[in-house]
Amino acid sequence: MIPRIATTCQTPSWQKQLAEAITDVKQLFSKLHLPTDYLDAAIESSRLFPFKLPQSYLARIEKGNINDPLLRQVLPLVDEQFETAGYTTDPVGDSHAAVVPGLLHKYQGRVLLMPTSACALHCRYCFRRHFPYSDHISSNNWRQAIDYIEKDSSVSEVILSGGDPLSLNNNKLFRLLDLLAPIPHLKRIRFHTRLPIVLPDRIDSELTDYLHSYRCKVVVVVHCNHPNEITAELAKPLNLLNNNNITLLNQSVLLAGVNDNKDTLCELSERLFENNILPYYLHQLDKAQGTQHFAVSEAHANRLVNQLRNSLPGYLVPRLVRENAGEPAKQILF
Repeated sequence: MIPRIATTCQTPSWQKQLAEAITDVKQLFSKLHLPTDYLDAAIESSRLFPFKLPQSYLARIEKGNINDPLLRQVLPLVDEQFETAGYTTDPVGDSHAAVVPGLLHKYQGRVLLMPTSACALHCRYCFRRHFPYSDHISSNNWRQAIDYIEKDSSVSEVILSGGDPLSLNNNKLFRLLDLLAPIPHLKRIRFHTRLPIVLPDRIDSELTDYLHSYRCKVVVVVHCNHPNEITAELAKPLNLLNNNNITLLNQSVLLAGVNDNKDTLCELSERLFENNILPYYLHQLDKAQGTQHFAVSEAHANRLVNQLRNSLPGYLVPRLVRENAGEPAKQILF
């Protein structure tokens, strides 16, 4: 495959937006007029896991509402400072699945490649908030990952995760994809990404033209937890992605105080489908240390999915799953 190099000379707007993201919790409180009672704890918790929030996402949060469901996903809380039994720094066994730097091989037929540690925003429930990226992530290690994939003919799918793979600029992303394209046994490239939701401008015609012509089938799994995250600005980039070579799916995490009710999940599925995205997974929380305040009981989760089945057509009901370290696949709970 002849390498295709991005031709954009100017810094894309999405990269400027990333560079201008808020990283100081004090700015968040000031811009949203939040009660200062929570500020000291937020500052302390942001030292455990850095705070990061682009202006485009900030604009969707209701000012003055400490319980806003989008704010709850990004606001550092005092709860993150507590240790809870059963919550660990490696909740899904990533460290044991690393086969070469930046490459995890957990499941038959597919591997997970982490080309970057960067994300557009830092979700407080992140299951990789403790992941030692410095030991794993480097573009210099792509060759080792490519060699591993080339030698294992059972691998038919590469999942690009991280971090967020779409936080790479087009030049770097295309270089990686050009390395993967000639591997004959690869059938699919799957992106796990929050960028289309958080920074819709990231999905430009240069990227989508490349993906539409890619040899392998492309799957884009976006990560959206609440209907308020879906704005009118998403229509254009999602239309660019929508093509017979690209399958659009969504995965959500079931989060207490964010989306743990039937009406929110129903609206989320409807809004996703309006944008040609099929609900795919509804994850039970991965038990990363410092995230216990987001947990929803399995009994309540099962009730919610049953309510969704009674309210929506089957293709709009996501599968409730949990990832357990060492298991050969995600476990379907209900």
